Amino acid sequence: MASHRKLRAAAVVCAAAALAGPAPAAAWAAPAAVVQAPAVVQAQAPAPTPSPDPFADLTPDEIAERAVTATQSATSLRMVGRVAADGQPLDIDFAVNDRDECTGVMKIDGGTAELRRVDDITYMKGDEAFWRVSMASQGMPEPQIDATIELVKGRWLKIAPGQAGSGDLGGVCDLKGLLADLDKDKAERSGLVRGPDGEVDDTPVATLVKKKTGGETTTVSVSQEGKPYILKMVKTGGDEPGSMLLSDYDKPVDVVVPPADETVDLSKLDPGQPA
Repeated sequence: MASHRKLRAAAVVCAAAALAGPAPAAAWAAPAAVVQAPAVVQAQAPAPTPSPDPFADLTPDEIAERAVTATQSATSLRMVGRVAADGQPLDIDFAVNDRDECTGVMKIDGGTAELRRVDDITYMKGDEAFWRVSMASQGMPEPQIDATIELVKGRWLKIAPGQAGSGDLGGVCDLKGLLADLDKDKAERSGLVRGPDGEVDDTPVATLVKKKTGGETTTVSVSQEGKPYILKMVKTGGDEPGSMLLSDYDKPVDVVVPPADETVDLSKLDPGQPA
């Protein structure tokens, strides 16, 4: 049976992969398709009156400032997209709140893992492909990988505060920490140009575009309804093209604690002790 140290190494690898994800600008996908609102005019009916532009009197940089402020005030959100993790694409779908709780799924190199965090306890459950990729990248020999996978097969790793990997994995669920990155480098949100308005999931948005030398372009979609939340960020060109959708702002995040008989507690995985 693998020791707890091997399992901890695997958890730390997963943490490193997951932590590459939350910065919404560093992601994957095709360029954002700017969807023009269709002008549907029925016969003998007047054209619908467009909604007033809430940003009409603001510069693109001022719109960006309001968007960052609003987004950082969120009590919860969902982020869906693909991000770079050590040069590999990592798909994520996470719901996170401001109480450091989260639930979601990550996929990398054909493997899938679920992550849940509630009451400062982190639970992670991966399939065999996910654990193999994670542990192989840590340099674990094949026999140890096989033994570890046999131990955690179909079960959740339960990682308590203070245990190896807890802090890193918990960072995935630190909403305030994730959103602080939006304001980390104010230069990144200056010199913007406003592009054509569009829609994200049927919500009208203002599009802000920044182009850099070398062909890198970042497009940010800001809600024109309600609070000016950021709904989508897309980067094309450069070394890390990608995109991230942000939704479900301020909605409850329901985290289900796995049954005790389906968990493996890292503190009890020393050699000779039952899982």
